[in-house]
Amino acid sequence: MASGHKPQSRRVPKARSGRYRAVLLFGAPGVGKGTQGSIIANIPGFFHFAMGDALRVIDIRGDIGKVFYEHTSRGELVPDEYVIKFWSRNLDAHATLGDFKPHDDLLVLDGIPRTVNQARILQKHIEVLKVIHLVCKDESEMFERLRRRALKENRVDDADDKVIRRRMKVYAQSTKPVLDFYPKEIVSEVQSVGSPARVMFEILSCLSPLQDRHYAGKLD
Repeated sequence: MASGHKPQSRRVPKARSGRYRAVLLFGAPGVGKGTQGSIIANIPGFFHFAMGDALRVIDIRGDIGKVFYEHTSRGELVPDEYVIKFWSRNLDAHATLGDFKPHDDLLVLDGIPRTVNQARILQKHIEVLKVIHLVCKDESEMFERLRRRALKENRVDDADDKVIRRRMKVYAQSTKPVLDFYPKEIVSEVQSVGSPARVMFEILSCLSPLQDRHYAGKLD
């Protein structure tokens, strides 16, 4: 016999502040964020969210997808509030499905925020504990990484030097200033030249204390 009670929607647990605890993977195009993010994704206790991956499978028939398509088809930037709304819906879906467990996992964001305004809006959603700033002083190495990735993912246009230089310019003008938005004491610079294992060792030396505190409940 039915109990008469309405089913309750599952509430996604967050930090006491109501925000997800997060780490940002930050750096210029070709610096290796994707490589390091894919490694972190396989380490227990971290949940890696790559904005680029989510955008590549966006449903342009949905309300937000239509907005993205309208702007990108005209070569325009998508307004920040829609970018954050899209990100928030995706992340909450992962949490609801159990892929992302906020009580157990530290959220690692890759590709967001890309503007200072996005960083401001995100403050109501996430508590940024650490910013990992990946640095590569060898520009030719970064160009080569982007060319290899473009060809591997069948995005031949992205392998063009003019396209790469344009992306570097956009990063310098719009995204790099995001670093100054966060307190210097939570920003850690990691050199990204070398083996993926060596770079990951440096990243984990920055993140493991956060995970220790997370598991010990000292961040609650």
